[in-house]
Amino acid sequence: MRNSHRQSLKTKQEFKLNSFRNKFISKFTNKIHRFCQKISQHTSKNILKKKSTNTLIEIVIITVSLSVILTVLLIPFNFVHSADLDIQAQPEINRPFANPKLIRTFGGHAGTIKSLSFTPDSKMLVSGGGDNDGVIRIWEPMKGDMMGIIRKAHKAAVESIIISPDNKTLVSCSSDNTINLWNLKNYKFDRTFVGHGSNLLALALSPDGKMLASGGLDGIRLWDLLQRRPLGTLIRYDNVIYSLAITPDGQTLASGDNKGVIKLWDLNSGRLIRAFVAHKNIVTSLRFTPDGQTLLTASRDKAVKVWNLNTQKLVNTLIGHNNWVNAIAINPNGTILATGGRDGLKIWDLQTGELINSVYGHSDWVSAVAFSPDGKILATGGFDKKVKIWLNY
Repeated sequence: MRNSHRQSLKTKQEFKLNSFRNKFISKFTNKIHRFCQKISQHTSKNILKKKSTNTLIEIVIITVSLSVILTVLLIPFNFVHSADLDIQAQPEINRPFANPKLIRTFGGHAGTIKSLSFTPDSKMLVSGGGDNDGVIRIWEPMKGDMMGIIRKAHKAAVESIIISPDNKTLVSCSSDNTINLWNLKNYKFDRTFVGHGSNLLALALSPDGKMLASGGLDGIRLWDLLQRRPLGTLIRYDNVIYSLAITPDGQTLASGDNKGVIKLWDLNSGRLIRAFVAHKNIVTSLRFTPDGQTLLTASRDKAVKVWNLNTQKLVNTLIGHNNWVNAIAINPNGTILATGGRDGLKIWDLQTGELINSVYGHSDWVSAVAFSPDGKILATGGFDKKVKIWLNY
């Protein structure tokens, strides 16, 4: 439909341009004809007066001049016509989620949606409630059904949710200081990881599903998710850890804190690779691109920043939010970035840094965003206690 519409539009534009050009040429030709008639009459009179030589020279000069004038005047029309065809022939850029369509709205949570995560097969979406909700809900995003609920997942807000690559384990952390593991097949409790002495705010899992990182008010800890055991403490009582992310190769952990500082850690040795001030306020969210070459950071300072891990330099700052940026998500092929904040949902072209669209689907702040692993669905959660499902249109 879109291709036929563009072809129709192109044909109409060409028809209008050609009609205008033909009318101009017709009018111009008529004027030239009348002018030549006058020249002819003038010439006849001169010939009768025996001034044939001067008249012949005059005719040649006038004829050449008219030819040059006509050619010069018609060149712009040919150029415009060609340029128009070239512009029309350029292919339309098809960017995912440039105009997302809302298809579902889920209710039920009693507080802000703090966390969202899709299962690896994209068939289920898990949401965690904030404030004093402490509830985890499992949804079928396309059909709109709630597939399960864990009513007393935590005693306080569910700050972060991670799902294992084998689709069997759901990991949740809370400001009640605990990390809980759940069987994703029957939604039953498995076990608790104990070690943190204060609020937990962030989780990250290596791509192979083995190493789990947890962060909060008292630092960062590492866990072996497969063997269900602690691996050690990466750092204790530094700044408050608000966000974590692990590179696609599972070698590097990034942490963001309440001072705007980003730290990169070697997960094999536990060594700090680098620390740098990235923002002027809390680093609320971190994401690596699928190729592992770029780190994106978001903050309450209204900015989203793009960092090159190889050069360790700032590549771009995405300016568009006018208040806190609470969450970010990258689509599976690494071309589109979704960001959520007080002023709604924004869609960005990661390759150019261009703000593609601003979407206002929630009645309050957007607090969580997530792309499905197949790249077909975008989920958002808000302070309005709603989860919304968007499709690529």
